[in-house]
Amino acid sequence: MKIICIGRNYAEHAKELGNDIPDEPVIFMKPKSALQKANSAFIYPEFSNDLHYECELVLRVSKNGAAIPFSKAATYYDAVSVGYDFTARDIQEDCKKKGLPWEKAKAFDQSAAVGQFIDIKEFPAINNINFKLLKNGTAVQVGNTANMLFCFNTLITHISRYFTLNIGDLIFTGTPAGVGECLPGDVLDGYLEDKKLLSVTLK
Repeated sequence: MKIICIGRNYAEHAKELGNDIPDEPVIFMKPKSALQKANSAFIYPEFSNDLHYECELVLRVSKNGAAIPFSKAATYYDAVSVGYDFTARDIQEDCKKKGLPWEKAKAFDQSAAVGQFIDIKEFPAINNINFKLLKNGTAVQVGNTANMLFCFNTLITHISRYFTLNIGDLIFTGTPAGVGECLPGDVLDGYLEDKKLLSVTLK
């Protein structure tokens, strides 16, 4: 199982971090060890002093495939959920300044939390799915797939040019604006439409 992540897929998020808006999907990976165990608390990493939440929609890959054409891309995922791409922002910024890879800021243990999956067929229009993140009961991120720079099917096509997709792979599809710091004691609740699918308490 692979965890494939897309960066800068919402223009406003790219702008809030001072990044250029990309002309093709930005891909990075997390190892399987980054997946947080279900119903477990998130332990604040000792190596960071600036941990950020990033709420995203997550696709579940349902078929094996490579070099998938756009016309068939929709048949390669069967469910969607919300997920958190936890980011050690201080580590990331330090790596960027030095021109170094920043996996240790994005791919550390527990850095990928994923909620309950919902069959994609339950959504009449995949280009109009709402999701949000509540931090301690207050909405801090609100997103809609209509605002993605690259839609689900474009992501499947682009990713599969470089990496064979396998059943069970997870694709984090990018975060909307509103990312910010989280601290021990915070509770993060992720919603897809009106359904709460993920709740994480930081310790």
